[in-house]
Amino acid sequence: MNLIRLFLNSSKAELDREGGQQSYTAIKTDKSVKRFEKAINNTLLRFRNAKSELLVRSILDAESIAPDSLIMLFWNASFNNELLHYLNDNVYFPAYYSGRITVKMDEVSACLMELKLSEPALQKWSDYTIEKVSSKYLTLLKKFGLMEGSQNKTILHPYLDDKMLMLFTYWIKAIETKANLLESHWLHYCFSEKKVFVERIMQKKFSRFIQLNYSGDSLKIEPIIPYENIYYAVSQS
Repeated sequence: MNLIRLFLNSSKAELDREGGQQSYTAIKTDKSVKRFEKAINNTLLRFRNAKSELLVRSILDAESIAPDSLIMLFWNASFNNELLHYLNDNVYFPAYYSGRITVKMDEVSACLMELKLSEPALQKWSDYTIEKVSSKYLTLLKKFGLMEGSQNKTILHPYLDDKMLMLFTYWIKAIETKANLLESHWLHYCFSEKKVFVERIMQKKFSRFIQLNYSGDSLKIEPIIPYENIYYAVSQS
């Protein structure tokens, strides 16, 4: 996780002047560091637009790697990585919202096997590869703070406090193209039912952060605070 802030805030030239990337991590070979750098930059630190980048940078600058910043990185990674988003939609969130306690590796493997039938990019994957990806997926959820345990991982149920609720609202506005947020397939990433999300953001205390128009089947939100300032505004409220 130290590599995330390293690659976010430093250029290659700066790292070389300070002794190279290996001086910041236990990963000792150039090849390994470059592999991690590619994965981090393509999944965690790639941004749809300047607004989403400002959200990620602001929380990482203030909190480094912490439970809330990991949730933000989970959102951003899920937007950037289609397979991660697919597994979230078809394995993790169905289990989460049904109140289940665990997600087993064979559920992830079964989902990938089914996807393999229709996805050309996966058709060369062996059973070993599918098992490995399934295991890595559950480990990744654990690193994001969404599961716990070793062999038998259990689902954690994060609750977004007021700060994270507003950051989620700004994030979904930054990445969503649909005006009506009730139609957004990203809405379940708030870790609460749609009705609960709407009831919470309609509270008067949030009116200085967002303007909203709700008609029962339509929810339109406009941010009030600039994206570069919203983290500090909600943190101090």
